[in-house]
Order: sequence, then C-alpha cells, then structure tokens
Amino acid sequence: MHGLMMDTPLLIKNIAQHAERNHGFREIVSITSDHERHRYTVAESCARARRVSNLLNRLGCSPDARVATLAWNDFRHLELYYGVSCSGRVLHTINPRLFAEQLVYIINHAADEWVFFDPAFTSVLEEVAEKCPLVKGYIALTSAAHMPQTTLPNLHCYETLLESESDAYVWPDFDERTASSLCYTSGTTGNPKGVLYNHRSTVLHCYGLALPDAASLSAMDAILPVVPMFHVNAWGYPYAGMMVGAKLIFPGHKLADPETLVDLINEEGATLAGGVPTVWLPLLEYLRKSGRTIASLDRTVIGGSACPLAMIEEFRDQHQVTVLHGWGMTEMSPLGVVNRVNSKTSELSGAALQAHIVKQGRPLPGVDLKIVDENNAELPWDGVSFGALKVRGLWICSDYYGLDHPSDAHDADGWFDTGDVAMIDAQGYVKITDRTKDVIKSGGEWISSIDLENVAMSHPAVRECAVVGMHHPKWQERPLLVVVTDAPHDGLREQLLAFFDGQVAKWWIPDDVIYVEQLPHTATGKISKLELRGQLSAYQFPGT
Repeated sequence: MHGLMMDTPLLIKNIAQHAERNHGFREIVSITSDHERHRYTVAESCARARRVSNLLNRLGCSPDARVATLAWNDFRHLELYYGVSCSGRVLHTINPRLFAEQLVYIINHAADEWVFFDPAFTSVLEEVAEKCPLVKGYIALTSAAHMPQTTLPNLHCYETLLESESDAYVWPDFDERTASSLCYTSGTTGNPKGVLYNHRSTVLHCYGLALPDAASLSAMDAILPVVPMFHVNAWGYPYAGMMVGAKLIFPGHKLADPETLVDLINEEGATLAGGVPTVWLPLLEYLRKSGRTIASLDRTVIGGSACPLAMIEEFRDQHQVTVLHGWGMTEMSPLGVVNRVNSKTSELSGAALQAHIVKQGRPLPGVDLKIVDENNAELPWDGVSFGALKVRGLWICSDYYGLDHPSDAHDADGWFDTGDVAMIDAQGYVKITDRTKDVIKSGGEWISSIDLENVAMSHPAVRECAVVGMHHPKWQERPLLVVVTDAPHDGLREQLLAFFDGQVAKWWIPDDVIYVEQLPHTATGKISKLELRGQLSAYQFPGT
C-alpha cells in the first residue's frame, strides 16, 4: 500500500523558489575583481539565475549539457549554480589549481560545451583551450569594461549577454535523479575521477547540513564560505544558506587573505565560516599579531583534513568560536560526520575533552558507516579497534562518472571504501587515524600520523607540520616529523621530541625532526604527503 502524499520531486529549483518567496530581501555580499564589495538580494540573484537559463537556451546548449566554471566564490558563480542546474543541465565546477594536463583531461572527459570563467583564470584557459575541441566558447564573468585581453576563441562577456535575456523563465519539473553538478576529485594518482551529483542527493544533503547536529543553519545566520565553490559545491553552503534564508558572504579571490576574511567577518557580521585548516592557520596568526577580534563569529566548520587540537582550543579560548570538526569526501557531497556534543560528551573536561574534540564526529542521518579489517570483517565500535572506513547513504556516489568499467571503490553490497583508516567509539564518534596510504607501520604495529601531528601542532614553535613514515632497516617504517617554523633551530629538535613524551606511546615518538620552508599542498589545500615523501626520497634516519 502506498501512502497518499504528493509525489513532489526533490529539485534544486525548489530551494531557489522557496528562498525567493520567503527570504527574497536577504543580502548576498561578494568581493570580485570588478566590485570591491558587491551587494544585492536573494530575489535579484534568483532573477539573474533565470536569465542564465534563458542564455543557455539561446546558446544552443544540449538539454543535459555539461557547463563548466572556473570561478571564485562570488555572486555570479552562485547564479550559475542555480541557472545551470535548474534548467536541467549539469554544472561542472573546475578547480583552476589543477595541472594543465588534468584540466584538459576533465574538460574533455566531461565534454563541456561552454566554459564560464573569472578573468583571473584567463591564462589558465589559454594554455589548454586548443586541446579542448568540444568547447564551443568562453564566457568571462565580468562586465564589458573589465573584459580580459585574450586569444580565447568565441569569447563573450557575461554581463553583456545577461542584459539581453529575460528573467521570465519557468524552471521545469523533471526526475529528481537528474544530474545536477559534476566535481572531479584531485586524486594523487591517475586521472581525476568525476563525481556526478543529482538533484535528489543535493537537496537531501542540504537538509542534512542545516540540521542542529550539523552546521545548525538558520535565517539568523550570516555564512562566509571560505571553502571554494569549485570544490565539492562549497560543502553545500550555496544551497543550504539560500534554503534557510541566511546572509551569504563571498570572499571572491581574497579567500586566502586573512585580513580580508577578518574584515568580512566583522563588517558583514558573519556568524559561521567554513574552510580547511590551512585557511585558518594564517587567520589565527593574523589575529594574534594584529590584536583584532572576530566577535560576531559563533562557529566554524573545519574539514578537509584533521583539525589540530591547538587550533580548536585557540578558536574556543581566545575568540569564543566553536569549531565544528567534520569529515567527508567529494564522493559524499561531501558531509559525512560532524563533532557535535550530546548529553554525555557535554559533561567531559580536561584530557577526556581534549581526546574527544579531535574526533571528526558522529554520522548525520542519511549516512551509514562501518570499519572493517583486512578480511572485510566488520569491527566493533569500541573506540579501540581501527580499520578501513566504508560508507553508504543518501548523498554518497554509487560510482564514478564515465568509467569504462565499474570502480573497485565499491564492494558487492554497495559500500564505498573511503581510503581512510578510522576508529569509532560506542556513541558513534569517528576518529580518522590516517589515510590508508599514509598509515605508518612500525614493527608490525600501526602509528597514527594524525595523532602525532595534533601533538606537534600544539607546540608554540610549530606553524605547520606533517608526519610521514620513512623506511627504517629494522622497524620497516618509523615516523619523521617535518616542521615549518620561524623559531631558531638550535635545540628545537630535542624540545619537539621531548614534547611528545607522556602524550603518546613512547614507541610512537618520531625518530627525527627536519625543517622545511613550506609543505606541499594539493589543489584543495590539503598537505600532499605523496609529494612530501617524494621530496624526502633520499632521506635516511640518523645512524641507519
């Protein structure tokens, strides 16, 4: 027997229509190359998004065309989020930090028909355009007065094109499983893999993100998405923020500038910000040196890689900002778990609290997970056992886009292997201990590089660090601590190694410390341990 309820498809257009009708007055603020501080309303944004849909029709885009963007976090990119997907087409957000050969691969693999780009990325596209024969033309996201001088073929101005379009457009109904957006992983080996989201998964993820035990979004919030809109849909904030009626604050090309971020937080009243740890390290350093405050900020969602304990405590103790530690993946839309308190963890203090807040959190409703051993046998949630983390759920990919054969990332029961090693406690809190490929195996036992990095990052001399397993003739591998620091090196090695004593098992303590001016990062801002190990290929532990 079926229930007697309306069979309304879950579509992104419903988010936009709800926002326009109920929160149309809400402000969207952007920094762009041609606007120091652009302001308009949600209603104006939705009207321009409908112009985008009309424009795509006039350009002759296929009904399911992939439409690419190379763009920052700003109001024009937001218009494309809705104008492309709500017309039934697929928004392909491209990470401009990828290597040229990766850009060529994903533009051709996706068969992108048009590319919308910020003028800052003109030279990036010039380098690859002749190798992307399927692209029909390029549209610069700017006004006529700021058009770039370029050799790109069939170039158009976004604002000029929109002026000729009507904002009268009825976004159609279609199957909620229709593809909505496409994001390629920045994999460290092989070609990037495409994750193809649909309207259903995007709307459900939107609801999940807004829940009280996730980001707890409401119409009273002002959201500053520092995570790029070209990376896994800016973690869903352009959708969830519009849905709840929050103010949206976009930092544009200034998303890595701590002074600008502090200005936006204070001047625009940001209550929530989201980004990876590498964004917040310079911001906290800037706050320390400048003496400025971020009084309006209530919470920040930090994911992408493990958030150091020292960062969580500095936000909390110095700025009264709650860090919502989280974890997810491009393949998960991306949100999987968030560390929110429950009735038991709210009573923790001291060392027990410190051990808890570095965990990534509990799975959201709609996300199922488990840890398994090398034989794929499920392990208990006891906070001690650790194994490969697998997931499945409402907004998790079932396969990658455009493969010749099914990916081996999914098992026969549909579980997706995340590539992470984790433990889960009795209350469902997940602690990521390593990437499978980064785990350190010493004398037959595993050592968590993330735990060691958390300890090291709490030392005042350490600006940034990474722990990698390096070959050892006796123990197979031993941990090496790689540090970025401004402190004098004399005696620092001994201080740092002694700092671990009593905080981790003695046999976990790194065997050596080396110093670098900077650590290599991936295109999404994570530390690239693959590249780091390559740089250290000639390293040998002292005395071996």
